[in-house]
Amino acid sequence: MIVRRAVPEDFDAVAELWRAFDHEIPPPTHEGPADQQKELAEVREIIASEIAFVAEDDEGMPVGFALAKHRAPGFGTLTDIYVAQEARRSGVGTELMREVLSAFRSLEIDQLDLEVMASNAVARSLYARWGLKDEVMIMTGSVADLAAKIGAQDAASFGSIHLQSDNLSAVEQAVRQFVPRLPGGSRGSLVAPPRNGWIAVYDDVCDRNPDMLRRLARELSDRMGAVTCLLGIEREELVRMILFERGKILDEYLSVPEFYGPLPPGDVIGLAANPTVVTRLTGADPAAIRQIARTAPAPADLPPASELLDVLATALGIEGALHGWANAPELEGAIAVDRA
Repeated sequence: MIVRRAVPEDFDAVAELWRAFDHEIPPPTHEGPADQQKELAEVREIIASEIAFVAEDDEGMPVGFALAKHRAPGFGTLTDIYVAQEARRSGVGTELMREVLSAFRSLEIDQLDLEVMASNAVARSLYARWGLKDEVMIMTGSVADLAAKIGAQDAASFGSIHLQSDNLSAVEQAVRQFVPRLPGGSRGSLVAPPRNGWIAVYDDVCDRNPDMLRRLARELSDRMGAVTCLLGIEREELVRMILFERGKILDEYLSVPEFYGPLPPGDVIGLAANPTVVTRLTGADPAAIRQIARTAPAPADLPPASELLDVLATALGIEGALHGWANAPELEGAIAVDRA
């Protein structure tokens, strides 16, 4: 095997290898035939006037190539490097890279970059072994899919807070104290009488803002010193449960832990319900909690959020979890707490 400088007469052989590479690692979806022709024109130009090497086997057949450009003083770009499948794992890629680096040094280039498809795991692993590291990530996506995802961010959320207490007047007083601190144009709160030992609280602002719902639940738990359960649906797809005691979160469940973005493994585990803690605080059957409060990579992998919330609330002995502020007035005996 030899590696030598490519000359214009090598274009057809290099282009054939380039097409094999293009077929093996499909280009981004935003590229089409016109872009491929443009790429091949650039290949021809690099062979003619920039840095280009071709690798040949013992019979003189081209089995790989490398193309690079002198981009700016001190900077170079490795535009392409490819080895045919039958010649891999024999050091061809390393030899090609060695020649490129030698050419860069002769031009006083001391920094190089390259682009690689995120899906090309084999190439990325090789480049990492050579010492290259990620600096910039280019992200791409379908306009229709992005529009649907961004539109989903405006999907409706609702939630409620449930305190382990039979003291309706004390809960009402606590709500009256804390609700005015919440920002936003609220039309008030509702406090529902005890059912199965739980008093429910609904608030207009918190119904639309899960962060505010969490804040109010924490403050009510701290003020009342009681076990407090937040239950809600976010963006019409996610079920969230948080259990507080004396203002501290003791357990949290989110049906799709990484819906809002990647998380460290420990945080993903932390968003799975802990049946032991849930049982201690609510008396729920741990086997039922384990079966119901499942997590998944995507909402489609779970039952519809309303169904999941319904069975979870039932297991906790909580009624009214499917009510948001808008329909909470239907609850018999609900007390309105207007915002001052």
